[in-house]
Amino acid sequence: MRKTEIAKRYILFIVSLFFAALGVAFTKHGELGVSPISSVANIMSYKFDSLSLGTWLIIYNCVLIVGQIAILRKEFEPIQLLQVPLSFLFGWFTDLGMWIVSFIPVNSYPLRLTMVIVGGVILGFGITLSVIANVIMNAGEAFVKAVSDKIRKEFGNVKIVFDILNVVLALALSLVFFNFTIVGTREGTIISALLTGGVVKFFSKKLKTPLERILTGKNE
Repeated sequence: MRKTEIAKRYILFIVSLFFAALGVAFTKHGELGVSPISSVANIMSYKFDSLSLGTWLIIYNCVLIVGQIAILRKEFEPIQLLQVPLSFLFGWFTDLGMWIVSFIPVNSYPLRLTMVIVGGVILGFGITLSVIANVIMNAGEAFVKAVSDKIRKEFGNVKIVFDILNVVLALALSLVFFNFTIVGTREGTIISALLTGGVVKFFSKKLKTPLERILTGKNE
């Protein structure tokens, strides 16, 4: 792979992080729950609000990176440490996204629901770009891959279990932190989980071929 192609792929990946973070911000602004992977950080941002959602996402992603190292040990590739600065970038993008959407009024349930759906579409678009970039996984998916490789189970099945565990942990933390009240995990979490996969499939069909041409330089 040529250096120019590698550079293009990393640029695309950074762009993908921005859109994924913006999708999280849209969903969060709807206050109907966030995507499963963001649900734990979301609860922590409610309880310890001196730190932003973006900061808690950075912390959680770094925990997942440490988890990968613990699981893979010598099999952990040093290149995967790039997940650390990229996790910081994702967190900063999330806070930027939260500022951008803060100007959008959400004073009715239909508007909140719309924010969740739009957020899911934007998140799916961002994930599609990251898959096409094909340079490095985000911390959540890399953690799932580490587990699936270690226990020799299909990635998709482990991802479903991982998402469910994230939601369960978020619910448990909510009950502990907020007097047995469920906070931050609602129907939006389910909508986001169901919507994202379909959005990724849709955008992948539309974008994979033209973007691959640009990345490989075959259209030049």
